[in-house]
Amino acid sequence: MIGYYVHHQGSGHLHRMLSVTQHLAEPVTVLSSLPAPAECRLPWVRLADDATAPSAVDPDAHGTLHWVPRHDAGLRARMAQVMGWIDRAEPVLVVVDVSVEVAVQARLAGVPVVVVAMPGDRRDRAHRTAYDLADAVLAPWPEGLGVESWPTAWTEKTTFSGSVSRFDGRARLARVPAVEGPRRGLLLWGKGGGRSVEERYDELRSATPGWTWELAGPRHPMTAPHLWNALCRADVVVSHAGQNSVAELAAARTHAVVVADPRPFDEQVHTARALDANGLAVGLTAWPEPEAWPGLLATAATRGGDDWARWGDGHGARRMAARLDELVHCLAPGEPREPVGA
Repeated sequence: MIGYYVHHQGSGHLHRMLSVTQHLAEPVTVLSSLPAPAECRLPWVRLADDATAPSAVDPDAHGTLHWVPRHDAGLRARMAQVMGWIDRAEPVLVVVDVSVEVAVQARLAGVPVVVVAMPGDRRDRAHRTAYDLADAVLAPWPEGLGVESWPTAWTEKTTFSGSVSRFDGRARLARVPAVEGPRRGLLLWGKGGGRSVEERYDELRSATPGWTWELAGPRHPMTAPHLWNALCRADVVVSHAGQNSVAELAAARTHAVVVADPRPFDEQVHTARALDANGLAVGLTAWPEPEAWPGLLATAATRGGDDWARWGDGHGARRMAARLDELVHCLAPGEPREPVGA
């Protein structure tokens, strides 16, 4: 049995889990404070929310962890649920995507841990603890493109799978460049940042006469088929640099401007810089001034396409699943066997 913890923020952690578990031979139980989506048939432990105290006091335990506020009833209940499930299910390993606290808790219970890595500078004290104690690390991006800045000890136990998208393997729709009429753009944006998605959308439309724009975001959802169609047919996509969104750009082989939205540990900054340095997209560390957009879109139209295969070749989920099945064999109770390198 594998336990698979899914963080509740954004949609990327959930989409990745759904993709990876399709290819696993080992049974899986999901643990998350998210509700189980209708399309998921896996056993699901719905965890309590971990922010029920009126105000968070010492949430990082004097800088040693990320989120453990004192006397939080939700945190206490959630930790009890995780430990109770471990005691009942006796998992061979727990995959953590992502939570330092869940990784530490599982390992304290004697369960091997696999950490799903995130881009950015993860050398703070809490992340060091989680990555150091992990038996293996899964990184959903390619090795060697400058996304991570890690000690050798982490890299040696990391499987760099390439990106994982719910659209991997889907037949791409033909992109027909507009000869007459407006060019097509798509703004693909998530939560967070200092400006609303609607403000960015209005600015793009004003700054780019001759373009027609669609908007996809938390308050402007698209069905998966609609989004796939929009990604494939857009002349250029403007997106934030979250892992899930970038994976979908790679799956669609689109042309893109990828802008880093503010996130802890400069997660999206590292990704945007790597994409730009490797010529896969126009990567920016901040939202540009309006007058820059025509030139940025023109440059973006010369990047991407089939070069996106360097970021995601469509087999990332299979590689992750194969590594997890291999680790189950290595880490199962019985005669000790150290996991082989990634």
